[in-house]
Amino acid sequence: MVALLALVLGINYVDRGAMPTAALQIRHDLGLTAQDYGILFSAFWYMYFWVQIPVGWLAERYGAHWVLAGGLVIWAGATILMGAAVGFWSLLFVRLMLGLGESVGFPCVSKLLACVVPLESLGKANGIVGLGYLMAPGIGIWLAGLLIDAVGWRGMFLVFGAASLLWLAPWSRVKLPKLATARADTSTPTWGMVLSQRGLWGTSLGLFSSNYLWYFMLGWLPSYLEEEHGFSMHEMERVGTAGYLVNGVTALLTGWLVDRYVRRGGSVTFAWKLIMALAHSGSVVFMLMMAWGSQSTAVAAMFGFQVMMGASSAGVYVMGQILAGPKASGRWVGIQNSIGNVPGMISPALTGFIVQHTGHYELAFVAAAVMSALGIVGWIGMVPGLEPLAWRFPAGNGAARTPAAGFR
Repeated sequence: MVALLALVLGINYVDRGAMPTAALQIRHDLGLTAQDYGILFSAFWYMYFWVQIPVGWLAERYGAHWVLAGGLVIWAGATILMGAAVGFWSLLFVRLMLGLGESVGFPCVSKLLACVVPLESLGKANGIVGLGYLMAPGIGIWLAGLLIDAVGWRGMFLVFGAASLLWLAPWSRVKLPKLATARADTSTPTWGMVLSQRGLWGTSLGLFSSNYLWYFMLGWLPSYLEEEHGFSMHEMERVGTAGYLVNGVTALLTGWLVDRYVRRGGSVTFAWKLIMALAHSGSVVFMLMMAWGSQSTAVAAMFGFQVMMGASSAGVYVMGQILAGPKASGRWVGIQNSIGNVPGMISPALTGFIVQHTGHYELAFVAAAVMSALGIVGWIGMVPGLEPLAWRFPAGNGAARTPAAGFR
């Protein structure tokens, strides 16, 4: 199950990352400006933002396994339609459709992991899932480059969308435990209980910070390497792919090491908070190096950033999964992802505005550095000790209270 969840989020990121790889060709063929492209890239996040919370509710109300499969059908269809776009407005429609379908990913995956994976193995499980979606943009850049050469950017979207649907075949054969498929009942924490948790807002602010950098790099790294440092498309493919591979491997290794540390008596709270502090502090430095460094310095900083992002990626969701537990992780991550993906509406469009009006990327990287520093406030200052929350139900509702386990 964990392998298939890693695969589906990998497919999610390959499909959403196809447009940045073909950005210059699409802009040329359809007559789009850098600002037009920034708006189109951001449009995905406007839809993604609004449906995250309803998706978290649907995952707990009707079953995350069904919601996840339905979302994949929608986003695969949108990817296919990208190849038929004829201008700004048709691209806008399919980008919104893509955001609707892909919104199911993290709430459903987090719900399923929290239901199936033991607490002491959540770091490794999230590392495996992180390996899937963090390496995917690199694999997508490489595959997209090959397909654009072979069948053009329109054919590339058709191939990616059709191939995505193949995931449904193995998923239909997965047997999930009852807890993972159960519907909400009287023992399910209410919306008010979830929203009153300080940790929810800490993980949301932390993800907001992380995602600003992630979507900035996802949306503009190919163009940055080509326009600012003179890379050819194929040179960009190789450097970008290698960076994302480093990102994914670091996520897997970090999750495994944290679980091993915890099994030997270490504090899961200390481990993940230290990693988050180092990752966000390091990202500030690497963003500034990419802003003003030479070509070799910028490439080295890009790899450094990918290590930082990979190290923190498992913790981004494992914190909410531990705190919320199986009964509330879908809605918790839905709310966290809704707030945490607001940068998707800001970062690409703001970067497009900066690039169009300055002709360079320096100020865009400075803005990313400032946003990275905000993450320390959320992950370190607002998230409490990592142990399952004791949900307190009103007396007489018949629901059992969830005890707080000693998992600090």
